[in-house]
Amino acid sequence: MQQELQGIYAFVKIAEVNSFTRAAELLNTTQPSLTRRIKKLEVRLGAQLFERSTRRVVLTAVGRKFLPDARNLLDQFNNSILNIKEMASQQSGMLTIACLPTAAFYFLPVVIRHYNQQYPNIRLRILEHSAYDCLEAVLNGNADFGLNMINVTNANVEFTPLVNEPFVLACRRDHPLAQQSLVMWEDLADYPLIGVRRSSGNRVLIEQALQGLSWKPNWFYEVRHLSTSLGLVEAGLGIAALPSLAMPRDDHPILVSKPLVEPVVRRTLGLVQRRDPALTPAAERFKELLLQQWSNQQSSPWINKFNG
Repeated sequence: MQQELQGIYAFVKIAEVNSFTRAAELLNTTQPSLTRRIKKLEVRLGAQLFERSTRRVVLTAVGRKFLPDARNLLDQFNNSILNIKEMASQQSGMLTIACLPTAAFYFLPVVIRHYNQQYPNIRLRILEHSAYDCLEAVLNGNADFGLNMINVTNANVEFTPLVNEPFVLACRRDHPLAQQSLVMWEDLADYPLIGVRRSSGNRVLIEQALQGLSWKPNWFYEVRHLSTSLGLVEAGLGIAALPSLAMPRDDHPILVSKPLVEPVVRRTLGLVQRRDPALTPAAERFKELLLQQWSNQQSSPWINKFNG
């Protein structure tokens, strides 16, 4: 379809200026490329559109008959594009996204800004949930789609990965483990750990990764949100193992993060949506913007943080 439209546009432009060379200049393409477009269009139509000589370009009888139809077709196409853009700017409604709090903070602000520029009348509702509640909101239709962990899934949803991040140690700068460049999970055994509740997807992921080891984490404090665990760490009540995205983006005067190894535990965050029904046009456009923004990890603000 796109190639046919390009061919029709080229045909009309050549007919207007009576020159392949001049039309190629106006369309910012090469003359051989323009000629190929016309040849493909002629093959598609089963008829020759131009008679060419060394001195001039003339429409054939078929070309003269086709010219007004071609112009009308392009006008209709351009008007349709304008109407869609106008509808988008005037479209109203609500788009609901369920996501982990850390994902909401790091993934959404830039995308929301671009989306609001295109759809200023569509309101956005962000449901900050745990991984399991996020999945449930998508499954039962309370959210158009979600941002969630890959290990919390269901056969009725599709998962599109966006970023893969490690778990790190969060501690005060004056803590003994803060002096180490790398921290083994076993090094945490002698300190009270601040962890999220047992039903949390992050907690499940950690315990699954450590279940084969000879020691068990000393979960001394249990909280609901990662941000709460950081507050307790800052107060000097213990240390925490949490995803890298949960750490403050800039240098913190009190807190520091250290890579956790043996084993390295990582989580993959991505977009989840129901396999059926399809997304609404408004939700589909937001998804496109989100994937464009974050699918290339090489340009992600986390790439140095994770792999440096």
